[in-house]
Amino acid sequence: MRTQTKLHQWSVFALLLLAACGAKDTKKPTRTPEVGYVVMSSQTVPLQIVLAGRTTAYETSEVRPQVAGVIKARRFVEGSIVKKGQTLYEIDPSLYRAAVAQAQANLANAEATRAAAVAKAARYKPLADIEAVAKQDYTDAKAAADEATAQVAQNEAALNTAKINLQFTTVPAPISGRIGRSIATTGALVTVGQTDALTSIQRLDPIFVDIQQSSADLVALRRQLSSGGVTPSSAQVTLTLEDGSQYATPGRVEFAEPVVDQNTGTVTLRATFANPTGLLLPGMYVRAHLSQVTAHNAILVPQQGVSRDPRGDATVYLVGPGNKAVLRTITATTTVGDKWLVTSGLAAGDKVITEGLNYVKPGQLVHPVPAGSPPQQQQQQQGAQGGRGGSAAASKPGY
Repeated sequence: MRTQTKLHQWSVFALLLLAACGAKDTKKPTRTPEVGYVVMSSQTVPLQIVLAGRTTAYETSEVRPQVAGVIKARRFVEGSIVKKGQTLYEIDPSLYRAAVAQAQANLANAEATRAAAVAKAARYKPLADIEAVAKQDYTDAKAAADEATAQVAQNEAALNTAKINLQFTTVPAPISGRIGRSIATTGALVTVGQTDALTSIQRLDPIFVDIQQSSADLVALRRQLSSGGVTPSSAQVTLTLEDGSQYATPGRVEFAEPVVDQNTGTVTLRATFANPTGLLLPGMYVRAHLSQVTAHNAILVPQQGVSRDPRGDATVYLVGPGNKAVLRTITATTTVGDKWLVTSGLAAGDKVITEGLNYVKPGQLVHPVPAGSPPQQQQQQQGAQGGRGGSAAASKPGY
C-alpha cells in the first residue's frame, strides 16, 4: 500500500510539472515576420519575343555557260571572294572567232553590193526623168539599192551576234561574293541551257535572316495594337547562334510576307544583318530576339513575388493598411526578363511582398522593409538566429 501511494504521488507531481511547462510555452509571444517589398511603378516596356529563323544569302547566282564548247581554263580559287565581272572560266574561242571573221566578210560583201546598187539607182534617176530609160528600170534599180542596204544591216547584226558569242567564251562573275566549288573542270564540254551550273556565288555581307512567326501570334499582335496601350516598336533584331552565343551586330526587320504558309501556318519576317567577317553562313539556325510592340504604363512584378492559386490565377501579397498582408489576384500572362507584366490588379505605388512569403498569411501583421535590405538578426534564448520572414525559434522548455 505504501509503495502504491508513493507511485501515485510521483505521477501527480509529474503531471503538474508538465502542465506548468506547457503553460509557460503557450504564454511565450511570437515575433512578427519581417518581409521585403517592392514599390510598383508604371514604366514603358518593349515586349520582347524569341522566334526561330534561318540565315539566307543576300544574293545568289548560279553560273551557267551561254555558249557551247570545251573549258580551256578555270580562273578562280574555290571558296574565295570574287568580284563582279571577274573571269571565272575560259571556253575554247576558236569556232567563235571564225564566226566573227565570217560575219565580217559577209558584211564587207554586202557593203560592196550596196555601193554598186546605190550608184546604179543614182545614175538611172536623171535618165528616167528625161525618159531616156524606162521608169521601170529606175524602179528596179532603186529596189535593188534598198535591198542591198537591208542586207548590210542584216550582216551587221550577224557580226554583233558573233562578237557577243565570242565574249561569252569568257564566263564572268555576275555578282560579287563567295564562290563555291566548281562542278566543271578543265577539258569538260559545256552546253547552252545545261541543267548543272558550273558553280554558284553567294553574297553574304549583308545577309538575310528569315524569321518564322505563327499567324495566330500575328493576329493577336494586331488586336493588341488596335486595342491601345501599346505602340509598334523599333525594327531592331538581335540573334542567338546555334552554340548559344550572341551575335555582336544587331539587325533590322525589312518586311513581312503578305501571305501565310499553308503548310506551317507561319508568316516570314525578313531581317538584314551586317556580316563582314562571314560568321553567318546560309542555312544556319538562329533565334531572333525582337520587340514588335512597346507597352506604356506597364507594371512589372518580380517573379518570386507571384504565386498561383488552385485555379491557376496569379496572386500577390501586398503590404496593406496597418502593415497587414493583403492577398490580391492579378492578371499576369507575359514575362519580361525575370518579371511578370501585370495588366490588371495592381497600381503604381502598391507594395508587393517579394521576400519572406513562406510565413505570410492573409490579414497577418508583418514588419515590412525594402526588398534587399539586410535581414535583422534575432538572438533566441538558446543562441539561435532568426531570419527574415521566419517566426522566432521555439526555445527549449524549462522548468
